[in-house]
Amino acid sequence: MQYVWQHRLWLPTDMVTTDGRRIEVIDPGLLNSDSGPDFFNAKIKIDGRLWAGNVEIHVRASDWHSHGHDSDPAYHSVVLHVVEQDDTPILRPNGETIPQVVMPCAADFANIYDRMVRDPLSELPCARHIVELEGIYITDWLTRLAFERLGEKADRILGYLDRAGGDWGQAVFVALARALGFSTNSDPFELVALATPLRKLMRHCDSLTSIEGALFGQAGFLDTLTPDAAADPYVRRLVEEYTFMAHKYELQRPAALAWKTGRMRPHNFPHRRLATLAAMVADNFSIGYNITSVSGVEEARRLFDIELSGYWAHRFNFGEPACRTTKALSDSSVNILLINVAAPVLYAYGIRTGRPESCMLATEILQALPPEDNSIIRIFTATGISCNDALTSQAMIQLRNQYCRPRKCLYCRIGHRYFAQKAILRPV
Repeated sequence: MQYVWQHRLWLPTDMVTTDGRRIEVIDPGLLNSDSGPDFFNAKIKIDGRLWAGNVEIHVRASDWHSHGHDSDPAYHSVVLHVVEQDDTPILRPNGETIPQVVMPCAADFANIYDRMVRDPLSELPCARHIVELEGIYITDWLTRLAFERLGEKADRILGYLDRAGGDWGQAVFVALARALGFSTNSDPFELVALATPLRKLMRHCDSLTSIEGALFGQAGFLDTLTPDAAADPYVRRLVEEYTFMAHKYELQRPAALAWKTGRMRPHNFPHRRLATLAAMVADNFSIGYNITSVSGVEEARRLFDIELSGYWAHRFNFGEPACRTTKALSDSSVNILLINVAAPVLYAYGIRTGRPESCMLATEILQALPPEDNSIIRIFTATGISCNDALTSQAMIQLRNQYCRPRKCLYCRIGHRYFAQKAILRPV
């Protein structure tokens, strides 16, 4: 009933109070998600007289008493009581009758809603209805979701920036570390970066081993070595370097990092990703201080072109050589970093510095990249929705995570459009 009232989904017919006075809804008010009446600051004409105040909605009028509203001052300013069943009049403390109107919902509306949002087996409960909607509604909604997701990532980066006292290099360092976790290990990567100041690492750019020792030590990887790994001269050097760096800079190792390696492809092992981060720092962390000045996607891509050397040139983790390539990141991995680091950093930079051209470049990069290929994207493309670039695939991920999974169909424009077509009400 709140949804129907908020979106004015009743039939465009005369509404009258239970005592016969004509009602015209000028403004249904603002939905209240806290305590108090359901809608604030509504504007209602009753018999031609304009009232401004709050609106309360109940299935049964008698719920007013069972919910204790008659003794709550917050409800004394209610100018209209909207109910489905008029089983009792409602009075103010001074004896005045509160105007009451019956607003019956369509008989099948609640059933349609329940069938859609309470189906635990359906990955996309509206899949069979999407084809019924005009394409403009879907396109417009996906565009909005793409910027919603990009804005959320930018807000995270601006949080890193504020925490770092305005140091863009440190903010990019944390964002890049999180992205190198590739969702599976994003949280522990972020914690390691937050606990390891970039400027202190960069004092040792002439020693890759020192940087690796600091990062591997902060990650806790030097505490869980096999006997063979512990006997390796390189690994022993890492332990020495971490002991020195931790003492010199008073590094505090994050607790309970909970690294995950099960059922993971070797190229995605956190050890190799951490070695990649160390290599970027040893290269004066050019990505962190140059990313905001790139002119296009290819220039941004070159910042992620990293070759691993030494111990990590042909290894995935501590042990015998197994990797055939020294290239730190595959083309598809670079695309993911462009999506999750380059574009959000540029967008955040544009917001913080007031440079709209930077925000525009962020969206151009996403539009120039191929769409991601994962189970979420395939769910939507199976319904016939096209996905031709990363901007659209990011929108689909946002839609899935923020609306489909929590079943917020009423707040999704696709769901709203479908429900609006079904929520036809009987005349009041």
